[in-house]
Amino acid sequence: MNKTSDNLCTGGGLAAILLWSTTFAIARSLSEQVGPLTAGAAVYLIGGCACLLRLRLSGRTLTRFLKLPRLYLFGCGSAFVFHTTVIYLAVGMATDRGQVLEIALVNYLWPTLTILLSLALLRKHGSLWLLPGTALALTGVFLVMTQEGHVDWMSWLEHLRKNPAAYLLALSAAISWALYSNLARRWAAPGGGGAVELFLIAAGLVLLGMRLLVTEPNGWGWRSAGEVLGLAAATALAYMLWDVAMRKGNLLLVAAMSYFAPLFSTMLSCVYLKVSPGPKLWFGCILLVCGSLLTWRSVSDGPARAGG
Repeated sequence: MNKTSDNLCTGGGLAAILLWSTTFAIARSLSEQVGPLTAGAAVYLIGGCACLLRLRLSGRTLTRFLKLPRLYLFGCGSAFVFHTTVIYLAVGMATDRGQVLEIALVNYLWPTLTILLSLALLRKHGSLWLLPGTALALTGVFLVMTQEGHVDWMSWLEHLRKNPAAYLLALSAAISWALYSNLARRWAAPGGGGAVELFLIAAGLVLLGMRLLVTEPNGWGWRSAGEVLGLAAATALAYMLWDVAMRKGNLLLVAAMSYFAPLFSTMLSCVYLKVSPGPKLWFGCILLVCGSLLTWRSVSDGPARAGG
């Protein structure tokens, strides 16, 4: 692969970050109307079908999936499905729209985790600057979760106790996506294609199966239908671009730049959901961005030194 192609793959990853920045706002709006499982199932099934149709129209057959490494198909596929399931559950379980912003920022710990896991999974080499970069990211989330009280551990624990399941689901989503991002790079065949189309369908089917076991509101209308179609298109395109970026682009650059996603996502969510967050939340976003720069600069492609 030449440098131009590498840059295109990396650019696709950056575009995916912008598309994902719209997810939390629209997903919350949909969850309020039709429920989180219904919303997630509709978005991923429609998005997955659109991806498969595009694949078929391009002249490529579905049999190409059979040639992909089994570790990539089942390992990365499981991480993908788990991530999508828990993130929609977390958004739906948020007590109000303001808490959705916090859930989103907890999920946005995945860029830090992606770079940290790349040290072990991809044998990247990290310098001492990795520590303050990670600390800044964690401090940002800590500030977000203490914005209603004093900045101390008791305020953080008290805030966590209000809705622990939602925060834990968001953290689980961050960990699973960091794993997916690294393992897709490690397990995919060199120069081979991905299976994000199948992963989207699988995620939609799992969410649909869970939806059949519970009762959710039936608020379908022109707005909810439009939001489903818009989010499905954005989701499908973002995942395809990200999958290519993780396999063929500059992993560390894309992962580092993804730290800007919390800021973009928060801004869009505030406008779309009509939420006015406090200064601590904005300061937490800034810390995440600053942490991204330090973390990115601290990791290289060289092999880790013994004991490093």
